[in-house]
Amino acid sequence: MLANVGTGTPDGPTCFCRDCLVDLDFAARRCGKCGSPRLVRHRVLPALTLAHIDCDAFYATVEKRDNPELADKPVIIGGGKRGVVSAACYISRTFGVRSAMPMFKALALCPSATVIRPDMAKYVRVGREVRQAMQALTPLVEPLSIDEAFLDLAGTQRVHGMIPAKVLARFACEVERAIGITVSVGLSRNKFLAKIASDMDKPRGFAALDQEEACKMLADRPVGFIFGVGPATQERLAQRGFRTIADLQRAGETELMEQFSTEGRRLWRLARGIDDRRVVADRGAKTISSETTFETDIRDFATLEKTLWRLSEKVSSRLKSSSLSGCTVTLKLKTADFRQRTRSQSIRTPTQLAAKIFAISREMLAREIDGTAFRLMGTGVSALRPGSLADDTDMLDRRSADAERAIDDLRRKFGSAAVIRGIAYEGPEKPG
Repeated sequence: MLANVGTGTPDGPTCFCRDCLVDLDFAARRCGKCGSPRLVRHRVLPALTLAHIDCDAFYATVEKRDNPELADKPVIIGGGKRGVVSAACYISRTFGVRSAMPMFKALALCPSATVIRPDMAKYVRVGREVRQAMQALTPLVEPLSIDEAFLDLAGTQRVHGMIPAKVLARFACEVERAIGITVSVGLSRNKFLAKIASDMDKPRGFAALDQEEACKMLADRPVGFIFGVGPATQERLAQRGFRTIADLQRAGETELMEQFSTEGRRLWRLARGIDDRRVVADRGAKTISSETTFETDIRDFATLEKTLWRLSEKVSSRLKSSSLSGCTVTLKLKTADFRQRTRSQSIRTPTQLAAKIFAISREMLAREIDGTAFRLMGTGVSALRPGSLADDTDMLDRRSADAERAIDDLRRKFGSAAVIRGIAYEGPEKPG
């Protein structure tokens, strides 16, 4: 069962052990060297070079790493009974808990769950560690979020001395050992199939998928399985008789283009596992934002204003720590009946200042105060630029920037509560 070199294609092995990386016979069921059953096996394995890496239940896994007592317990990351689930560990998911589910529903499904407020600063730090490990494999890393990315490892075999599949298996083991979290890897010839593959074997998964087998696997899936096909598009497709991907596979490219224009060509290609999108190295964040869901609906401007200041400080802190600034400030509000209001304002010079983000957001908030009660509020900055371009156009901005940097220095030395700006100050606690 153990085969050293020579097994597989001329370009590399078609089966190997994920734990010790030794080459194996294609029919092997366990590693003959270390005994592991975790094998990677595919007839064209050496030819597959595009990967999707996804951290498993990222926020929850980080919290379990930091508190081993939670290892075998259901964990939900979220805030308050009126908030939503940010992440759920795999144990919680067996109860039916899912991301974006209202917290009250999640707790009804899994009342024994340990609920932890999100610690975004910690998750960002861990995400950066994983990202740096990815970039050691290839310069072509395209982040999709804090915990997932596409990687193109074409042409790296000579550098690493092994095929991309082995490089990725070694990477997954090193992340688990050095960072303390687990990842799942999907390997294919393009982005669409790599993303599908990374979901096939979670958690701690590794799946390889080629186009021919993907066509058969996709056939029975609903058309909504294709990214970008939302409920409205699904309805339009259903009206024309396209309910499954098999229906799209049976249609001709010209037929679909006649009915759905350029979207028809995209659907025809993806239904067959064809995707020519390239991996674009480190696009970086498009928006940096912060939001909160209130325990009770709020319509009072003064109360909303205090919360808005704290959100503005969080956004400012993230911009500064990322050496970024932005030219568009956006206010997000959600009413008690779940209707969303989004207001944006562009500015001439990029900013990373909490005071400016707050001032612009506050103006937009004031225009929305009409007696409506709000259950959620957020603010964010987009149209991002390097932080070196921020807030240096006039004396007022420079003074504000200098003051904020002085406060930032004090907080770094003495803690976040060392300096509290006026609007956020609650005053001394009254004796009971």
